[in-house]
Amino acid sequence: MERDEETDLARRLLARDAGAFDRFVRHFGGKIFHYSWMMCGHREDAEEVAQETLMRVFENLKQLKDPAHVRGWVFRIAKNVCLMKRRRSVFAPSPGKELSLDEVMPAKSQRDGAVRLEVADWRRGPDDEVAASEMHALLREALGDLPETYRGVLILRDIEELSTKE
Repeated sequence: MERDEETDLARRLLARDAGAFDRFVRHFGGKIFHYSWMMCGHREDAEEVAQETLMRVFENLKQLKDPAHVRGWVFRIAKNVCLMKRRRSVFAPSPGKELSLDEVMPAKSQRDGAVRLEVADWRRGPDDEVAASEMHALLREALGDLPETYRGVLILRDIEELSTKE
């Protein structure tokens, strides 16, 4: 679904169109769950966060001032619900576990006197399904090790494709 379709869907919801409700849940439910799982690190917490987020979205729909920003608004709610869940979760990491950005920087190489960052190629070939699965597990683990602030930014910007402003 494109952003224009999301905007139209948000307008229909604000107009109390009953058919828009199911479509909204189908479209955003999976995205919210995926975001929550990557933020929380545990499926059980992510399921609760996704459910709670959708409830809050519908309870507070009148607060959506501009339907064009529905995606950012929904993920802002999801982020807040996730942060509250993390405070209460049995899976929450111990406080004080922070990483320096220097610890997570890609490797540097030096060619022709210039320093370049080496970034892994994320494209998959047809024979790389197992490697891709392992990479996703490592990515989830690495995201789980990041402080919540950085993790949220990476997920929303790079995975959910929200703009910096959103």
